[in-house]
Amino acid sequence: MAVDKIIFYLCVTLITISITFSLSLPVFTVLQFDYSQYHFFIRQLIVGCIGIFLMWGLSRLNPDKALIWIGFGLFGFCIITMGLMHMLPSSMVTEAGGARRWIRLPGFSLAPVEFFKIGFVYFLAWSFARKINENKKSIKEELKLLLPYICVFLIVVYLIAVLQNDLGQVVVLALTLIMMALFAGTSMKFFSIGFLGAALLAIVAIISSEHRILRIKSWWGTIQGMVLSILPENIAEILRVDDAPEPYQISHSLNAIKHGDFLGEGLGAGVFKLGFLSEVHTDFVLAGIAEEVGVVGILCIVAIILALLYRIFRISARSENKVYHLFSLGIGLIISFSFLMNSYGITSITPIKGIAVPFLSYGGSSILAVCIGIGMVLMISKKAKI
Repeated sequence: MAVDKIIFYLCVTLITISITFSLSLPVFTVLQFDYSQYHFFIRQLIVGCIGIFLMWGLSRLNPDKALIWIGFGLFGFCIITMGLMHMLPSSMVTEAGGARRWIRLPGFSLAPVEFFKIGFVYFLAWSFARKINENKKSIKEELKLLLPYICVFLIVVYLIAVLQNDLGQVVVLALTLIMMALFAGTSMKFFSIGFLGAALLAIVAIISSEHRILRIKSWWGTIQGMVLSILPENIAEILRVDDAPEPYQISHSLNAIKHGDFLGEGLGAGVFKLGFLSEVHTDFVLAGIAEEVGVVGILCIVAIILALLYRIFRISARSENKVYHLFSLGIGLIISFSFLMNSYGITSITPIKGIAVPFLSYGGSSILAVCIGIGMVLMISKKAKI
């Protein structure tokens, strides 16, 4: 059966948009570090071409033979790598805020967590397909069934949230795990318990880190005026935070979006990328794009993302093989949650979590990992009745 070419073309379009804005947005960083004018553009162009080739190459493989090797290869290699990263010498690991997230290789750095997400989704799909069914079970039976996955996830929390200080990725993986378990056959009651447990775990992770508490205060400082204005005065006084850090990044992000208005300032004509929004080509890429191409441009990107997710979930729904069904679902969820968390963060709906926008944010690991995931979905599309 034929590969879903529409998914491939939609991904190529998003990668092309990313390459285009990698020339426009990082202008301040280029000047600050005295890089070549085309430093980020060339790197993103190379990574984008490799990603497109990966998608095309993987789509030609037989999922019945190749999927399990790629899925478990990524899962096993990345979980071992993340466990060993804190033991590596500083010459081999790039640190950010005291956390070791990237392994230095000749010419580039690699973030194992991005590839781990793809392997983790396959591990869940493969295991859930064998362990969970639609038969009615008690909460005790479901808990006993899912206890090994909870233990594995706690190891993941330690490797990513503790050792790498990256709570955002853990939130994405937790939401994906809960949704995949629901579609695999767990009850809605257990789904609610799992969601509550994940929320409590996130709260513990936040209050145990001064850095995360300051980030929450900064976010609350941007929205408390609006929220508290509709609450009774006695409640508002309890919730008001007077010493919240000034949320410069979020303020500039919102101003950039507002400055872009409906049609944008024009490609390359944005001003908030000139030192106001640091690293605008990574975490705040949507704000930078919004300023230059406006609401119309952002709506076009959202339409492409929605079309891509529709095609992925369509493949998932029409796959008779339960592993293929759950894996495609998981990849769609990873892309969905990552896009929503970033877009909500830059508009101050939720705290900013440093999650890359799939395909659009500058960074080789993020693009290559999502291209591998899409390539595996394309592989599966040949077996789905679409």
